[in-house]
Amino acid sequence: MTDNIVEAFSKTRKAGAIASAALDEVVKIVKPGIATEQIDKLCFEFINDHGAYSAPLFYRGFPKSSCVSPNHVVCHGIPKDKILREGDIINVDITTLKDGWHGDTSRMFFVGEVSAKAKKLVKTTYESMMKSINILKDGIYVGDIGSTIQSYVESKGFSVVRDFCGHGIGKNFHEEPNILHYGNPKTGNELKTGMIFTIEPMINEGKYDTKILNDGWTAVTKDKTLSAQFEHTVGITDKSYEIFTLSKSGLDFPPYKI
Repeated sequence: MTDNIVEAFSKTRKAGAIASAALDEVVKIVKPGIATEQIDKLCFEFINDHGAYSAPLFYRGFPKSSCVSPNHVVCHGIPKDKILREGDIINVDITTLKDGWHGDTSRMFFVGEVSAKAKKLVKTTYESMMKSINILKDGIYVGDIGSTIQSYVESKGFSVVRDFCGHGIGKNFHEEPNILHYGNPKTGNELKTGMIFTIEPMINEGKYDTKILNDGWTAVTKDKTLSAQFEHTVGITDKSYEIFTLSKSGLDFPPYKI
């Protein structure tokens, strides 16, 4: 890899490590009775304490440091005084900015004991992301990622959200290419060594249709069924790929053991 790519990977690795470590801290506090704004406060303070900045804060007017999306919220949930209850599932999505480079990741969390259908949805979402990451290499296409996710998710009886996608990331929060989580093999942009982007499938229990609430940010399932999402920032290397946002504590999938 060229010197520029080596630098980009090194910087993204540092930003990604802080982001994943912040989610490791979230594991410690998620339980029935806490408010989603408490999660946001923890993320903000942890990221600041580690010399980074919470990229979502004030991004295009977003009012918080993280997105916290419970149950039928697909993405971009705004943390507030909403109290988590036994049986909820939530996604926490954070992006760090460290030394001019971004690291973007999200994880699902169980609030107490959750239903079997919620566990299946969350498991399928995580597995679809990892299956698509495992095919990454120089020369594949965005459509290969989308096809891998879509075929697996639909085989489990769930649907892939169409209205949101992964994206290139680096010095800018959002860059080309868009990474669709559905599609056909060997279509879309070809992926080359040195490219850094997110894979972040949003998977619905019911239909894939979404709508935006009046706050202009919160996306929910139209049919009010559950939704789940995981996200990693990844890069294409000479021979395969690197995941920049893996948990160093092994806390990548719930239920988390701490």
